[in-house]
Amino acid sequence: MKKTFIKGLVVSSALLLLISCKKEEPVAAVIDTNQIKEEIQAKENEFADTYNAGIVKDIGYHADDAITYPQNSEPIVGKTAIVEFLKTHRDTISKGRKISFKTEEVFVSNDANQVVEVGTYKVVDSTEAVVNSGNYMSLFVKRDGKYVCLRDMSTSDLPN
Repeated sequence: MKKTFIKGLVVSSALLLLISCKKEEPVAAVIDTNQIKEEIQAKENEFADTYNAGIVKDIGYHADDAITYPQNSEPIVGKTAIVEFLKTHRDTISKGRKISFKTEEVFVSNDANQVVEVGTYKVVDSTEAVVNSGNYMSLFVKRDGKYVCLRDMSTSDLPN
């Protein structure tokens, strides 16, 4: 009887030790997708406001190593090249027109360091007539605590 009691005590102790050594799973951080969507929309609004004002400059929208895939053009590589492309585009195509962006959806990574944005854009002339509209996708990454666009592409939904 004594041996059975000792064996039971040893087995119980071993089980208790194993249970107590079980590693706790880290609690996943709560990600506020709506707040991130608002943050991305604010970046889009700042981009549109700056562009519509005829001021094309680095506003912290694109990452230094960003690539944009404009319609009917080769990819533009690097923030400096993208800003220069936008200046040329603004001066030759968009003068007198206003662009706006609407973030429709965001898909946020588990650690919130990457966000894929799906949105729509609209370009209107001085009479508010739509001259172009379409859809876009952008990949944002968090660097130094702020989201910057790493990749983006768009497509018009108007016939040629």
